[in-house]
Amino acid sequence: MMDMADFKETMFSGFTFRLPGWVASVLPEPSHVFRSDEEKMRLAVTLAEENVRQDTGGPFGAAIFNRDSGRLIVPGVNIVIPAHWSGGHAEMVAFALAQQLYRTHDLGGANMPFCELFTSTEPCAMCLGATPWSGVRRLVCGARDEDARSVGFDEGPKPADWMAALEERGIQVVRDVLREEAAGVLRNYAEQGKPIYNARQNPPDTTGKR
Repeated sequence: MMDMADFKETMFSGFTFRLPGWVASVLPEPSHVFRSDEEKMRLAVTLAEENVRQDTGGPFGAAIFNRDSGRLIVPGVNIVIPAHWSGGHAEMVAFALAQQLYRTHDLGGANMPFCELFTSTEPCAMCLGATPWSGVRRLVCGARDEDARSVGFDEGPKPADWMAALEERGIQVVRDVLREEAAGVLRNYAEQGKPIYNARQNPPDTTGKR
């Protein structure tokens, strides 16, 4: 049980997060130009794969790129368990890092580069909701929603027409880039018996029947 002093310290200490230390080792030089969607997605998948190997989070990776220059802006990996943060999905981490880098809440604002998000797995309901607010103008996905669900992850209540909804907001959506490689990372994670960390895996009964 937390005592009052610990409670006050925790309550008012704020919240910060850091990428795992190994991330820098898989990134290219800042001057590197990524020349295709496949090359960009391979970085996102590598981040997911190494996150599993290093045991520093879930099997998901993401990266935001400047489409026009072909250069990486920021990487992201899933840090839900080590950060004690249900929002610590790879996409959310990448959004936060890019917005802090540019000191703006809107990556699609005036004088901003054309930001595109590459994610090793299609966004869950939370990350889908955050995508239009982030300001990115292109979303490229590896594994599909059903690939994540098939190994036990709860992707949340997503509308069937989520891609069209993003397109209507001016966000281009591309699917299935290196899908099999990305789905393989999900399967490998599950086969190793690593935690499938959905909230309320045994939800309380709200019907009054027990």
